[in-house]
Amino acid sequence: MAGGRPSKFKPEFSEQARKLCLLGATDQEIADFFEVEVRTIYRWKAENNQFCQALKAGKAEADDRVERSLYQQAIGYEQDEVKIFMPANAEAPVYAPYRARIAPNVTAAIFWLKNRKKEDWRDKLDHEHSGPGGKDLPAPQFVIQPVVSKS
Repeated sequence: MAGGRPSKFKPEFSEQARKLCLLGATDQEIADFFEVEVRTIYRWKAENNQFCQALKAGKAEADDRVERSLYQQAIGYEQDEVKIFMPANAEAPVYAPYRARIAPNVTAAIFWLKNRKKEDWRDKLDHEHSGPGGKDLPAPQFVIQPVVSKS
């Protein structure tokens, strides 16, 4: 006879947790949803492979969506939008659909390259030493520059 309190875990929690992860939920937020301590979520993951795999699948899919979004921000994209006008003396607004061009985001591009092409886009730390005994050293400066490999 096993001791302790019976688990609150139910098989349907796996799919619910996967869906929460798709929405970006953390383990703490999942614990809050199920009204348990986060330690309980960790225990459920260890004791129930289906629950563990559901969390991994949901988090991986959410991460993939963020990665695609970061990439789109880095290169720019187009999207459908609508401008709404209310002309003078008009009885109803005028809706004007159009295709908006979103410019590339430099910060997203740098972040993408520094993570995907580390050797070419890492931050280079330059040190200049001068003076006797290392006195009068300037503060180190970060320089972002592509590293050119010699082929």
